[in-house]
Amino acid sequence: MRFLGKTDAKLDIKGRVFLPASFRKELQGSGADRLVLRKDVFNDCLVVYPESVWNEQMDALRRKLNRWNKAHQQVFRQFVSEAEMVQLDASGRLLIPKRCLQVANIEQDVQFVGMGDTIEIWAKQNTEQPFMDAELFGKSLEELMGGDDFEEPQTEGKEDGK
Repeated sequence: MRFLGKTDAKLDIKGRVFLPASFRKELQGSGADRLVLRKDVFNDCLVVYPESVWNEQMDALRRKLNRWNKAHQQVFRQFVSEAEMVQLDASGRLLIPKRCLQVANIEQDVQFVGMGDTIEIWAKQNTEQPFMDAELFGKSLEELMGGDDFEEPQTEGKEDGK
């Protein structure tokens, strides 16, 4: 699954919001109908995980934690206990539980942000928070991708400069 882009939306009075059509299409194409919703670990936003992605994340976390270590158990408990199973209704709407709306400071206007294998839901008033300015973004990307260990892709049939 590849969720890309950002889309603005509004919650209805019951706390439902239409999942953007491109994200619904991606979910339907992968056969994912169950979703997991939780507050982001670092930011005041919600993260929507397709169930398969959630399960992979939970398994990866569990592999790193020792069940017989008190601090590890507390980390796992907090990560899992703050999650909610949710589903899209027949109209493609997602009901966001009141508790989740409160922890993310969401009132009515939201922005969905595709994050590859997950989707973030931000309160509209906080949508500048997760992004860098353009110059810093360019420099950061250059540092990450433009290092000495980066290899340019070769075109087919042209090896060793021939």
